[in-house]
Amino acid sequence: MMHMTFYWGREVTILVNSWHTKTWLGYSLSLLACLLASIFYQYLENLRMRLKLISSGSVKAKPSPSATIAEPLLQTMGGGGKVRWSAARVGGAVLFGINSGIGYLLMLVVMSFNGGVFLAVVLGLAIGYLLFRSEDENSMLLDNPCACA
Repeated sequence: MMHMTFYWGREVTILVNSWHTKTWLGYSLSLLACLLASIFYQYLENLRMRLKLISSGSVKAKPSPSATIAEPLLQTMGGGGKVRWSAARVGGAVLFGINSGIGYLLMLVVMSFNGGVFLAVVLGLAIGYLLFRSEDENSMLLDNPCACA
């Protein structure tokens, strides 16, 4: 029976068998790569949310929770089924797909169960949030803290 527990040490396999660290230098560079990938995830999420705000045409100060929930339903059901395609909307969908892929890869990286890798990913997400997303917290419609969402 295999137990999944966090461990500390320089030997870790990240995502694929060929990404296996054996030295402290390799381990440190891998932690740096995880940190940078996490920061990049937050950068792309910020870019996607800004594109969404620009494509909506206006930035609302702070929508009420009921308006946030009801609006998407009304737009899709009450508009006669007509969907407006725009470059911003397609770009947002592409960014969402890329960012979702990165988020799931970060989740799998954390599932290496190495304590240093876990801390590198979480620290990278926090740094990325601080650098790219913390100032626009009030203008965003939805802010999901899950890295893989």
